[in-house]
Parts: sequence; structure tokens; C-alpha cells
Amino acid sequence: MPYALHIGPNIRKSPYFDATVADGVQGFSVYNHMFIPGHFGDPEAEYDRLLNGVAMWDVAAQRQVELTGPDAARLAQRLTPRDLASLQPGRGRYVPLCDHDGWLINDPVLLKLADDRFWLSVADSDIHLWALAVAREGGMDVQVREPDVSPLAIQGPRAMDVAEALLGNWVRELPFFGFREMELAGIPLVVARSGWSRQGGVELYLRDGTKGSELWQRVKAAGQPFGIGPGAPNDIERLESGLISYGADMRRQCQPANPFEMGFAAMVNLEAGHDFIGRAALERIKAEGWKRERRILEVEGAPVDGNAHPLPLVQGGAEVGTLFEMAHSRRLGLNIAHGMLPRDLPEGAVLSVSLPDGPRRVVPRASGD
Repeated sequence: MPYALHIGPNIRKSPYFDATVADGVQGFSVYNHMFIPGHFGDPEAEYDRLLNGVAMWDVAAQRQVELTGPDAARLAQRLTPRDLASLQPGRGRYVPLCDHDGWLINDPVLLKLADDRFWLSVADSDIHLWALAVAREGGMDVQVREPDVSPLAIQGPRAMDVAEALLGNWVRELPFFGFREMELAGIPLVVARSGWSRQGGVELYLRDGTKGSELWQRVKAAGQPFGIGPGAPNDIERLESGLISYGADMRRQCQPANPFEMGFAAMVNLEAGHDFIGRAALERIKAEGWKRERRILEVEGAPVDGNAHPLPLVQGGAEVGTLFEMAHSRRLGLNIAHGMLPRDLPEGAVLSVSLPDGPRRVVPRASGD
């Protein structure tokens, strides 16, 4: 039976909400206390545009936590084990955030707008409250707030063609995670070479929520010669590409993981000497060794429809790990999943997962694949 999502004032709407409704959005999810489009009625066409053309996504729910003031850099560094000393204004960096026990609580992109101004472009958790508490407890001279900033993503092989038509050829010179502040016909933007796909593109950080529909229409018009269409962050493509999803692959409250388990060891810069939350725990974990690791999995058998919640992975009748999310990849011709398994699991181990149609054999890909 179909389900309805109640649209009420308790969940915030994006500046692009009306435009997505006009363009036929068929479902929403809730992310950072905000509605985010799920699909526009033809998921296969949306996937095809992302892989072979260009798509536009309302990702305003990817909220920003702004740090400003004399201690903004100090707070930013306190929040992450990744060393930020060499980060220059106009550049971003993917950063893990941990709690005092070393568990991941978010994995944002940090943008350095100035020496005393940073944005954390956060996944689905209340990092604004965390950062505010850390700043206050640390007696820091810094303001922590959620600014009026709402990203719109342009992703796919033709994304840079659309970005150039919209903004000019300078956009092609942006390095990955590089960005520039500018105005488009009076619409204030930060334009970043980034996005939650392996297909490439830009994210337009709208800095005036009253201009959401206008920006949407301008992107749509610039993209028409290239076959642009609306869509949403794509779970199949992210599984194929090995992208991590905070909330699906880990969440502090119910599915905790540390940075080493998730493959972030290179971003835990213990040798840099800076102080950060979780340092003692991560030093201990690195010294003792971590027991689990995130793996990409193949689920054998007929195409799967996905899963509504994590599933146990079983070996010889005993639960040994967790399958986070799975989907059928037509492009790869198999069912692909992400999960957590013991690091010492023997190569060739036979695993299974129970699905509604019965048990399925699960084959872990080799580490590093």
C-alpha cells in the first residue's frame, strides 16, 4: 500500500521546495529536520541522467554550521582529528568528527571562507548543537550558527558544461573542493567543485533563501541544451562508487563506528600534535588495532529491492557482521551492498543474509577494491 508523508510546519522546507513540487517530486525523506526530495517518479531515468548526462538536486538539507570569530579556526581544529593547518581560504576538506570515545558523529565537508570563518557542510546529525557546546565549554571567542545557506547540486558527466553555461568558463578552473564566492544576476552564491557522487559537478551554496525558485529556474534553463532533469542523491550510484553515508553506514546512537573502521585512517593525524575531541580514544584504538572494517559486498541471486534497516551477516550460524544498505546495480549486473565485518575474516568466507524470500549468499570484495 502507498504511504503518505505529512507536510507540516514541524519539518522545515527548502528554498527549492515549491520548485521541486512544480517539477513533479514524488517523495521526500527527512534530513537535518528538513524535507529532501527522494525521487521524481522515474528513478531509472534519474540514475541514467546522473551516469550519462546531468542532474540537478535539491540538497538544501545539507545544512551549514558556521563558525566565525577570533577562535573559529581553533574550534574547527578542535572538532576533527584531521590536521587543518595547511588549509587555505577558498578550499574545502572532507573531515571526520568524533566524540570523546572516538565514535564518528558526522563526516562533513569543511569550507574555509576566511581565517576567521568556516562552514561545516554536515550530514544528518545535530552538529550545530555539538559545536556550540564545545565552544562554550572551551571558553572560545566564536559564534556558532546555522546561516541562510542552501546547496543545490549539479552532478553528472555534463555538469561542468551546465556550470560553464550558467556561470562562465572560470568554473572549470576550480580544483576539487575548491570554491568561490560570487553573484549570479543578484543571487549570492558560493560555488564549490563538489557533490555526493563520483560523476563530478558543482554545488551552488545559495546565500539568500528567498531566491530559491529563481536559482532553480536559472539552473534548469542553462541545463536544457544538455538534457538536465531533477533528481536526488542516488543510493545505487553511491553504493557502486563506495561513498559513505552517515546515517546509513554508521550512526552514533545505533550503529557506532570509529574512523579507522570506516577507512578514514589517513584523516586521523595523530602525529600533527593538535588537540581534538577523541584524541586519547583514537590513540588507544590505533595502538591496540581495530577489530572491524567497512567492506563492499555482493549479494547473490535475483535483483533485490533494497532494505529498510540493517541486516545481520551470518557465518556458520553465528552473526559476524552487519549489512548496512543494498541495491541492485544494472550497470554492474549484480546486487551491491556496504557492510561491517571482522578484519580477520578469512578470504573466501561464506556469509549469508536473510531476506524475505529466504537466505542469500554474500560475498565480500577484497579489502581495497
